[in-house]
Amino acid sequence: MKNGNIELELFLTNAAGSKTARIIDRYKLTSGAIQENWALDVEFSGGPLAGLQELCLRMDAPTRIDNSRSRIEEFAFLKLAYENGVRVPEPLFFCKDKKIIGRQFFIMRRIPGVADARRVTQFKRTIDQQDKLLFDLGTELAAIHALKPSGRDFKFLKKPRIAPALHVINQYHAALDALPQPAPILEWGLRWAQLNLPRVQIPTICHRDFRTGNLMIDGNNLVGILDWEFAAWSDPMEDVAWFCAKCWRFGFDNREAGGMGSRTAFYDAYEKASNRNIDHKAIYFWEIMAHIRWAIIARQQGERFATNGEKSLEPAMTAFIAPQLEWEVMRMTEDWGK
Repeated sequence: MKNGNIELELFLTNAAGSKTARIIDRYKLTSGAIQENWALDVEFSGGPLAGLQELCLRMDAPTRIDNSRSRIEEFAFLKLAYENGVRVPEPLFFCKDKKIIGRQFFIMRRIPGVADARRVTQFKRTIDQQDKLLFDLGTELAAIHALKPSGRDFKFLKKPRIAPALHVINQYHAALDALPQPAPILEWGLRWAQLNLPRVQIPTICHRDFRTGNLMIDGNNLVGILDWEFAAWSDPMEDVAWFCAKCWRFGFDNREAGGMGSRTAFYDAYEKASNRNIDHKAIYFWEIMAHIRWAIIARQQGERFATNGEKSLEPAMTAFIAPQLEWEVMRMTEDWGK
């Protein structure tokens, strides 16, 4: 983070209504492939946060990718979710002043658990424990799909005038056009998508990155849902499919729900909590779209390193998974209707 602790401590003091705020420790968190997250241990004197607080500071990465929301927009979604009982870290303060640390940021509580997808999927669970975890995940996703944003905090949020799938296809075409290298397989996938749109699409507030890696898990328990930077109106089946897509199972393909368990347990929980039936054909469509989307993001991540000069190995390495995702697009479109 740019600048020392003094400016940040002063901001925290004023925002929390405390006498003083002293940063005891801070370190960069490894989670967050697109944005930058820092752990802060802060000792507050006086005010409602008096005592030692474990916080998380979230700010923009040095470069950004298309369709990623600003931090103030993400903060609005996080606040909406928290106020409606969705399991998320409590959002505390937003800072518009870039002079404090060099970028706008927000502060939320740091919650316990593990988000690292490989550790989450490798954790040993019985079938009953898997089903319990997936029950919680399905129930929380249903709660997200029940959110109703309103007021001036959401003036930025526009509902597309066309079907969600068509809106997403247009976004992906624009993203591919902005990349320096052609992507014929992904273009083919989008053409296939235009010809095979889901028959029923009900615009709903969706997380749009609900997957293993953005979920804070403590052993067998869901603690919180992270990274709301892509939240938007879409087809709720997109969120269900994104969670179940092969690219987010991290090698545990026998556990089709996020690499953590069965689709059946996840689907059953979601249907019961949402009073909405799973459209299996739409799920297949959106899983194909999931691989197209992740392949585009992988290419965009690579450009952060290759073109934009961001000195981080993670986005550079992410670009190398694009061919594997493109192969999955070919395989799934070939199997369509079989």
